[in-house]
Amino acid sequence: QVRVEESGGGLVQAGGSLKLSCEASGDAFILNSASWYRQAPGTQRDMVAHITAEGITNYVDSVTGRFTISKEEAGFSKYRVYLQMNSLKAEDTAVYYCKVNVGSRYYSGYEKDYWGQGTQVTVSS
Repeated sequence: QVRVEESGGGLVQAGGSLKLSCEASGDAFILNSASWYRQAPGTQRDMVAHITAEGITNYVDSVTGRFTISKEEAGFSKYRVYLQMNSLKAEDTAVYYCKVNVGSRYYSGYEKDYWGQGTQVTVSS
């Protein structure tokens, strides 16, 4: 079982910055990849940034150059994933979710996704 918890959301003016954090912890897992998604009211949940175990990143076009995803290993079966958001726009307003894809430290072939509960980001224009 893996617990995923986001933090760092809030209210910011357009042009400002926020840094979201996601902590994944649990029983004997390794992080295969992590992603940040967002969902605005009345829309579907879309991925905005992704990072692999090797640190390869990719972004949706609308945030490229403004958002940066990063990760760190914070202990045995504990990882933190960050989303640095700069030059925020009103259209970035959404609930942001962290998703991690994990494998077992001891068994090959095991893979599962876990989601956090989300953190609200509101950008005022």
